[in-house]
Amino acid sequence: MSDASRDLCGLVLAAGAGTRFGGPKALARMSDGTPWIARAVGTLRDAGCRRIVVTLGAGVDEARSLVPADAEIVFVADWAAGLSASLRAGLIAAEAAEAAVILPVDTPATPVAAVRRVVEASPDLMIALVQAVYRGAPGHPVLIGSAHFATLASGISGDVGARPYLRAHGALEVECADLWSGADMDTRP
Repeated sequence: MSDASRDLCGLVLAAGAGTRFGGPKALARMSDGTPWIARAVGTLRDAGCRRIVVTLGAGVDEARSLVPADAEIVFVADWAAGLSASLRAGLIAAEAAEAAVILPVDTPATPVAAVRRVVEASPDLMIALVQAVYRGAPGHPVLIGSAHFATLASGISGDVGARPYLRAHGALEVECADLWSGADMDTRP
């Protein structure tokens, strides 16, 4: 199925305080100065996402200017509650899409090929539950069909994302270690 016929919403989760990182990861930049947010938005756009939503919370005033004009900003008022608040806000914003591709801002090295591989693994976007794995270890991107949005959003809390839901519902795991390491950035480069 072509990218044009798939109604994908890309979600860049960037609302957290980045306590281990030393500040909001929404403000982080690549060594060449490219904001991580811009890199994530570009990756999702190049992979075929029609809409891209960036969740912001901590550092929102500074981070707003780093979000590309073709992405939507969703402010997460309860961002301090943890990852669940960012994911919930993103899923609510994506409600009209067939599926959401989730990419945390702290995975700036994610290649377009990994997003495409995860999306292409599911023939039915609306019921999709697909997670990239790296030598068997769960990572990102993650594809969640709209049939799961409400249940997932209502069942998460604290600093926990979709992983327990994906495990409990038998998400399809797609190996992507041949494309990149899958590592998120918890310390400054």
